[in-house]
Amino acid sequence: MKVSKPFLKNAWYAAAWSYEVKKELFERTIIGESVLFYRKEDNQAVAINNACPHRYSPLHLGTLIGDVVECKYHGLRYDSTGRCVHNPHGDGKIPEKMCTRAYPLEETHNMLWIWMGDPALADPATIPDFGCQSDPDYPSVEGVIEMHGNYELITDNLMDLSHVEFLHKGILGSEAIKRGEHELLQDGTTVWSNRWCPDGLAPPAWDHMFKDYGKPVDHWLYMRWDAPAHMLLDVGITPTGRPRSEGIWMYGTDILTPKDQTSTYYFWGVARDHDKDNDEMGKIWTSAIEVAFGTQDKPMIEAQQGMLEALGVIDLDEVDPVLLPMDSATVRCRRVLDQLRREDGTRLPDPRNPALVELVEKTKAAEYEGKVVPVV
Repeated sequence: MKVSKPFLKNAWYAAAWSYEVKKELFERTIIGESVLFYRKEDNQAVAINNACPHRYSPLHLGTLIGDVVECKYHGLRYDSTGRCVHNPHGDGKIPEKMCTRAYPLEETHNMLWIWMGDPALADPATIPDFGCQSDPDYPSVEGVIEMHGNYELITDNLMDLSHVEFLHKGILGSEAIKRGEHELLQDGTTVWSNRWCPDGLAPPAWDHMFKDYGKPVDHWLYMRWDAPAHMLLDVGITPTGRPRSEGIWMYGTDILTPKDQTSTYYFWGVARDHDKDNDEMGKIWTSAIEVAFGTQDKPMIEAQQGMLEALGVIDLDEVDPVLLPMDSATVRCRRVLDQLRREDGTRLPDPRNPALVELVEKTKAAEYEGKVVPVV
């Protein structure tokens, strides 16, 4: 099947939630490359290419011995830099080329971030801010879902939240969304798709959890996108005409990492400002996310991908879809990503995101007539 768009190499990708990688061998395919993860005895996480350079046997089938990996096939051992440090055969001499690639890996925001391109360009300062997932003031839950779908197709789904009223009817949908105001903003390579939906009934999931919100509310959904596919949703409700500070809200982490051209890891997280001492609330949000994304978004995206593959293509752009005004954010993100791909290695993603607490304070300061104004 034809591949029309290469992956952006010189960018950070979410590799795993911190809890997924332990002092044991763990494999995950990132943009088509099989990567081996594990933690050393000092708990530092490392990432090396999963192929033993001797016979290309998968290293994750081997054994972790202290900080080194022993290949199951012939017993060669590799350290965390990918260098072979033990050859059990013959005179034990180790060929100079007996090494596998080590990847830059950073751990922040309860997430492991991997750099798949030129290591010299790997600047941790260009990792987008998802500090809400590790901020003790915001109780959080997280998980990962694997989808059979191109990551840009899933980005389209997340950046165009007009589908919420229809695809997520009964959970996250609200009739106010389709008549709400939409604002598209761009700062550097960061894109915001913001929806302000005043004077409507709260989405069922919110109404179910907060019984006093059966009355009309103002509902906001502000989605931030950074290349290649890192999104953060600022979403909440407040009594109609009242400022954000009188309502309830949360951050939704939506990070996509391509496994390959047709499969994607969807890292989701929820960090809330409400019911902070109620552990059950985390379970409720986990259930809501698993239903909305696992049983509603996932089947739709996989069905879309199936339609495209039946036409012999992978990416939606290849079939020249008919666009509507509500597609402006998805088109903008695709254009930014296309430009970064063309300049891969000479221009890097440039996230423009203040610290989460700073963003909240600026947003509160910008309130007027009860409306929450996004600040970028």
